[in-house]
Amino acid sequence: MIRNNRRVVLLATVGMAMLFLSLRFSLHPETPEERMLKQAQAGVKQLDTGIQRLYQAAQEYRAGRGTLTSLQAQVSATRKAYKAIEYILEYYHPTYVKEHINGPPLDHLDPYPHRDLPAVVAPRGLQVLDEQVYANDAGEHREEIANLVSELKTRYQILLLQFEKRRYIQRFEAFEAMRLELIRMFALGVTGFDTPGSLQALPEAAVTCRTLQQATRYYAVGVPGNAADIAEHFGRAAAYLDAHDNFDTFDRLTFLTDYVNPLYKKLLVLHRQLGARTSAEVTKEVPAWNFYSDNIFSADFLNPYYYTLLKAEQDHEALRALGRKLFYDPRLSNNGTMSCGSCHQPRRAFADGQVRSHANAEGRLVRRNAPSLINAVFSDRFFYDLRAFDLEDQAAHVIEDHLEFNTTFPEMLARLQATPEYRDAFRAAFPRAAGAAITRYQFSAALASYVASLRSFKSPFDRFVRGETTALPRRVRAGFNLFMGKAACGTCHFAPTFGGLVPPLYHENESEVLGVFEKPRLKIPDGDPGRAGNGVMSEDADIYQRSFKTVSVRNSALTAPYFHHGGYQTLEEVLEFYNQGGAQGAGLADEVPHQTLPATQLNLSRGEVNDIIAFLQSLSDESLHDQ
Repeated sequence: MIRNNRRVVLLATVGMAMLFLSLRFSLHPETPEERMLKQAQAGVKQLDTGIQRLYQAAQEYRAGRGTLTSLQAQVSATRKAYKAIEYILEYYHPTYVKEHINGPPLDHLDPYPHRDLPAVVAPRGLQVLDEQVYANDAGEHREEIANLVSELKTRYQILLLQFEKRRYIQRFEAFEAMRLELIRMFALGVTGFDTPGSLQALPEAAVTCRTLQQATRYYAVGVPGNAADIAEHFGRAAAYLDAHDNFDTFDRLTFLTDYVNPLYKKLLVLHRQLGARTSAEVTKEVPAWNFYSDNIFSADFLNPYYYTLLKAEQDHEALRALGRKLFYDPRLSNNGTMSCGSCHQPRRAFADGQVRSHANAEGRLVRRNAPSLINAVFSDRFFYDLRAFDLEDQAAHVIEDHLEFNTTFPEMLARLQATPEYRDAFRAAFPRAAGAAITRYQFSAALASYVASLRSFKSPFDRFVRGETTALPRRVRAGFNLFMGKAACGTCHFAPTFGGLVPPLYHENESEVLGVFEKPRLKIPDGDPGRAGNGVMSEDADIYQRSFKTVSVRNSALTAPYFHHGGYQTLEEVLEFYNQGGAQGAGLADEVPHQTLPATQLNLSRGEVNDIIAFLQSLSDESLHDQ
């Protein structure tokens, strides 16, 4: 009898516990982020399955039992599994993913060096495999392909373990991950950057859209806002990609204006409706990408104060006015004849129209062509050889260079201190330091303030993409689609800066070995060592021989001549160079062994070249001519 009573009590206790749990989950249903975490963890496991199958396919191909077609199909399937989880993997582990899972297929410096000397490592991951298995000589690299897959399999296990341990996704992380993925999909995905061999960019982008569609659906249940509309919009984006899957003819401009930008804005609106924070607000760090921008081509899409030592709260009109005064004053140079404005003239988009600028010394020229300073602040490195790490450091190089200002900071500051108008201007810009001697920090801050103000996204193309105008010439539309697609310009000149600042985080500047000739069609590669000779010890590597910063093509119609040496006079000459595949395309692989520009000829017609030039001209912005 006692035993039966215990059983009744036990059953009652279990029943009460189950009822409690039932009530708990009914009162506290899963949050959208909890559902998203489950989706992510399932996706991570599916990718693991895809990698395991790819491993088997690679082993069979190496042994001669499997076909190249079946291997290609498995690479494609694995890449799609990756795209279904990319937005989460990249958000939490961007450096690791780039290095081991889906980085560009180029030799590069080891991001985890064991010593200060440069260590060059070969590329690895899914992008490399995409290029390898679609190469004409894939059959000659069976062993290499199998080894790449084997390493991918091993390296991925670390990410798998990380996600098995993850217990939550915060709301701001969810929205940042989704919006960054939109940027990544447009700037890297549909351009073909991610799929250098197969060019399966559009089917992969459709996978991304459907993944984000499912993620936003989680917010449609029990959460106020427009989540259901966003999910439907992602579905329409995926359907558009399905229906227009030809890489060369895909209308990227329509995809941008009708799908990417509206979704980018709608996610922001929902984020605000939910009252969520941002990572910048949580960490108090200055971000490069402005989460509150509502268009990828917004003027405030990037934060200039991420790229300079000067902070937003320190900047003001008096400081910019002082910086402008310093910028155009030749008295800063040793002989009183050269100012920053000598080589960076407003009406030439802050270039100077010379092959190489005149130097401080009589009859001499500086070493390289003067680039535009418009939007130049959006860089993590400066000069063609990337030798300066911030705007303030850049100014020091110019001041101390014997071919430029040919002076020192103490000498220059003494001249400023001896000038009453400058003492007054510095006192106005730095009122807390009134009466104290002018410092190097104050000079650098003022100049950085002015250069950082030389930013503009007001070109005809920008205004159209933001919906401020409704007309865009047919040739410009065609040129943009070629630039971002068939011509592969957008795989190095990334949107929206159209320079080498890498999306979607915009923390890193790319440099490229193009194999530029001394002059068009001369077929003698220019001998400037570029980045390999920048004085940064860790970059003294063969892969950086003739490597130069990828500068923005914005305002390029105003800044001829072109390239670091000013050897090309027209945009037609520049595009013909790219059309032919650089030095290696001309058969000079031995002379330029580390060329990063694909040697394959683009086969652009004369009409297509003219369309691209029309697009480049639409990026001209004359609003800063009077600065």
